Parts: sequence; structure tokens; C-alpha cells
Amino acid sequence: MKALMKTKPGHGNVEIVDIPEPVPGEGLVKIRVVYSGICATDLHSYEGLYAGTKPPVVLGHEFSGVVAETGPGVASLKPGDRVTSETTFTICGKCVFCKREEYNLCSNRTGIGSQVNGSFAEYMLAREQSVHKLPDSVSLLSAALTEPLACCVHGCLERTSISNGDVVLIMGPGPIGFLAGMVAASQGAVVILSGVSADEERLRTAIKLGIHRAVNQQEEDLAQVAREMTDGLGPSPVIECSGSVKALNMALQLAAKQADIVQMGLFAQQYNEIDTGAFFPKELRLVGSRTQKPSSWRTSIKLMEEGAVTPENLVTGVIPLEKWQDGFQEIRDRHGIKTVFQLSRE
Repeated sequence: MKALMKTKPGHGNVEIVDIPEPVPGEGLVKIRVVYSGICATDLHSYEGLYAGTKPPVVLGHEFSGVVAETGPGVASLKPGDRVTSETTFTICGKCVFCKREEYNLCSNRTGIGSQVNGSFAEYMLAREQSVHKLPDSVSLLSAALTEPLACCVHGCLERTSISNGDVVLIMGPGPIGFLAGMVAASQGAVVILSGVSADEERLRTAIKLGIHRAVNQQEEDLAQVAREMTDGLGPSPVIECSGSVKALNMALQLAAKQADIVQMGLFAQQYNEIDTGAFFPKELRLVGSRTQKPSSWRTSIKLMEEGAVTPENLVTGVIPLEKWQDGFQEIRDRHGIKTVFQLSRE
């Protein structure tokens, strides 16, 4: 079968290869991949910047498909089921985090698309416990983005809270920023999405997708907009999705007193100059949000089933795997919002 593989460490070393179809062992499910989203992490793996990628490995971790075959012991799934899957492949099962189903924090966890073969392939394997059957009302295209949606559910609804009437500021109009905005709006919040001139195309699209206010910080005063929309109190919470230290420091200045600032974006450097002087006078909380956990997936699928969030609205390109270089380039150039590979027919 055809698969897009990171063949060895370093910059590049990504190519389409022909590998055998996987065979599902005990407790495993073989999935025929229909759609698989391209994540910035896949681009970082190409560039050799993501330490979590352990080549040789097939990339891809956002996907939907159809069960093709089940291994021994699998009871909850059958061939023909429409599914998506969490990225967790193995865990230790013994640590305090595993016992709480917080697999994202298990030190011995392995993940699909980074340590084990992922979804940029015609077929892939997932463990039964990680696979979720899809409601009839959820399209395979939307389901392919359940993983990034679950990351946003974890950041917005599990690491902080959002209630009806809150004014939430989202920093960064990438796919995660858009999905975080959709999750916040689904709770009745008013959403401000901020970006820069390079994001102008995305900011124009934001209003069409239900974001209440899109702000180009290089042309508008974000602080003034935030004050006007919050009666001078400031937004709460603030979700930082850009990975920009400058954006985080701005978030600290704009946030309401006692607000949560949730860090979802990853910074280029490990050590950065953060405005620590903002914490004391306003009693701010800086909260980390690492990927997602099973509860995040259950909530995400419920939101999609109810029609509260429709991730397929973010998809601006569906391309074959053979055009992977074009898809990666679109991420680099910030063209569109989300590009998805189509690996097989629905």
C-alpha cells in the first residue's frame, strides 16, 4: 500500500513508499483511511524539528475511515463501522495518569503518526480502546478533524471553563485557533480572534464561520477592541494558539483579573521572556494544555453530533496523497485554513 513516511531523522527525508498492509493483532483494529488532516506537527516532522517523531514512521494522526478488519479479542467494532481514533497507541497502564484516563501525560505513551505508523496511508492500525464509532450525523470529513477538535475541547473546557456570555480572546487564527473559537462559541461565549496581516485571508473567513470579531493587530488596536467588548474588564479566558511569545505577553496585559490564559501554542524556544509582572496584580493563571484525553474525544463527538461544531467547515482543500508537498507548502504559506488528504473513497 502507499504511505507517506518519514524515513530517517533530519530535514526532509519524507517520501511516498510502498509498504505491506498492516495485520491487526490482539485488540487492534485495521482501518481503511478515508480522510487525514495535515497538522503543523507533520510539517515540523518533515523539517526535523519535532523530537517526538521516531523514524522510520508513517506520518499522520488526524483521520477518519472505515473498519476493514478486527484482530482477536475486539468486540465493540466490526467491519464497515465508520470511525475515528485517538492518537494513543500504547500506554503503561500503571501510572497515576493512566488510571485517570489522562493518557496524554503518561511518560511511556506511544502515539500514532509519531512513534507508530499513522494515517497518511491506505490502511492503519489503532487499538480498540482508542477507536470511536461515528454517529450517522457526523460526516467522515468532519470526523477527520476530531483530534484537533479534542485538543481544543481539552484546552477550552477541561483546562479552563467557558460559560454563556463570556468574552473569550483567541490568539492565532490557525486551525486550532478556529476550532477553539468554535468550541467557545458552542458554549454561548462571544469570541474575539486575533492575528496579523499575514492572516488577513483567514481573518476574513472567521466571521463567516461564526467568530464574532476578527482583529488584525497590525491595523487595529486589539486592546481597545477587548476593552469595548468587555466593558473595560478584559476577556476571560484567553486561549493562546499562536506559539508567539509576543502574543502571550499581550494576552497577559489584556486578560481580565483572575483570568485563565491557556497555552495551546508551542513556542520555538524553550526559554522565553514572559511578562511575569502581570501575574501578581491581576491574580492571573497561566495554564498548560497538552493535546487531549478520552473525555475530550467523547465531548468532541457529542458537539459534532449535536451540530454545535462542524469542523469540515474549516477544510479549504482536499487533495490526494501524491500532492503532499503542495499540502505542506500551504501550511508554510498560511493559505486556506485546513488541507486534508483523501486516501480512499467514502
